Amino acid sequence: QRQEEIIRQSEKEAVQIVAAFAQEYFVKTLHETEEGRSVGLPYFLERGLRPDVIRAFGLGYAADQWDGLLREAEKKQHSSELLEKAGLILVNDESGKTYDRFRGRITFPVYNVSGKVIAWGARMLGKDKNQPKYINSPEGILYDKSNSLYGLYQAKNAIRISEMCYLTEGYMDVIALAQCGIRNAVATLGTATSTRHLTRMFRLVSEIVFCFDGDAAGRTAAWRALEATLPLM
Repeated sequence: QRQEEIIRQSEKEAVQIVAAFAQEYFVKTLHETEEGRSVGLPYFLERGLRPDVIRAFGLGYAADQWDGLLREAEKKQHSSELLEKAGLILVNDESGKTYDRFRGRITFPVYNVSGKVIAWGARMLGKDKNQPKYINSPEGILYDKSNSLYGLYQAKNAIRISEMCYLTEGYMDVIALAQCGIRNAVATLGTATSTRHLTRMFRLVSEIVFCFDGDAAGRTAAWRALEATLPLM
């Protein structure tokens, strides 16, 4: 059992290195390529985000290429096996060809509480009815979405000081609040608020304020979150 733990930890560290490389690639693509500056960066600026906030949350851009990340990873001698375990590439079952999971999308990295990237959400630019608005990393050796919160790494100090937390629905909610000086906000990651989310937060704070959308879906999500909270009180 001890040997299995050592092997798994070694694998996890290797995948973490690949994830860090990919995050650096997405950020560089946003700021240092013509495509990133003309396609990806304007979206964030049009949403009113300041450059320092864009940097603080590690926002990036995945080039609109089938294998842009894969080719860069190969140059750095990162294996496709580790890229696949990090949820960064996909393999076509029929052709056997490998391609990037995120293409032509802005990227929102998800950090663990120690500041290491464990996953991404990638938003489509433009309107294509044949494509989902968001593509998210699959769960894997680094990422467990039912126990992960977006923005927790950036918010943890403010959360400890204020002893309360705002729980929102999405990436941009957290980022917009932080830009306005409200830095103790986090979001769930494409999943309902779970008991695991709440248990984790109540270890840090005594008060959680739910800030969900005012539409029917948001009200339903708020009631479900409340129902999950009450047994923990």
